[in-house]
Amino acid sequence: MSINEEYIVSRYEDNHSTYSIAKELGTYPKKIERILKKHGVQIRSRSDAQKLAMESGRNKHPTKGRRRTQEEKVKISEGVHQNWKNMTDEQRDQISEEARERWNQMPADKRRDMMEKAGQALQKTCSEGSKAERYIYERLQDQNIDVVMHKKNLIPGKYEIDLFLPGLKTIIELDGPQHFLPIFGEKRLKETIKLDSIKNGALISKGYCVIRVKYLLKGFSQKSARELWNKIDKQVTRIQERFPDKKDRFIELEIK
Repeated sequence: MSINEEYIVSRYEDNHSTYSIAKELGTYPKKIERILKKHGVQIRSRSDAQKLAMESGRNKHPTKGRRRTQEEKVKISEGVHQNWKNMTDEQRDQISEEARERWNQMPADKRRDMMEKAGQALQKTCSEGSKAERYIYERLQDQNIDVVMHKKNLIPGKYEIDLFLPGLKTIIELDGPQHFLPIFGEKRLKETIKLDSIKNGALISKGYCVIRVKYLLKGFSQKSARELWNKIDKQVTRIQERFPDKKDRFIELEIK
């Protein structure tokens, strides 16, 4: 049986899959794919094909309308974390470049809307604390440890403490990438490092213990949350058992 190749190209460009075209014509998908390639048609990726199938109603979304279990969320979180960790610098750079291209190609009104939402999110973060700060704050409260978020006027100057544990005379500072990478320029980074150093010295001289967490991850997943809490909990437990000597009152942790 002869197959109208122009018809196949037309159907595919009309967002039909190789599978649905093959079924319609009583053949197999690989043959449809060969014909499309012969005519110079770019074959859609598997994810694009699945997306089109769901949008057209040919396939149902595998998780839509179904609540994921905690175990599934943890597995997804660990998988995303591991994939990012296993990427080469070139692959990460490529993802960043693709994101920039998508941003540049986005309509001006949509970019403006996203920037407004980002500004609102930043204001909320400043008033309520970052996800990591909120998470540690809640976990400390679960342990019946008195904790104050964004404490001011503890030391001279316009310094704000991320998390203050008054009963333990302990400070927890969660440092994002802007504290050790030139995200806002080299000059700004040097100022930040200097201010952090002054802040550490002032707190320790007042008799406080300082736990500084260098948070190297871009996001905040369930896996990173568990790692963060485990490391902080270990140090807080030690401080509860015995308050450290002055020379040991600056504790650096790293999450990466």
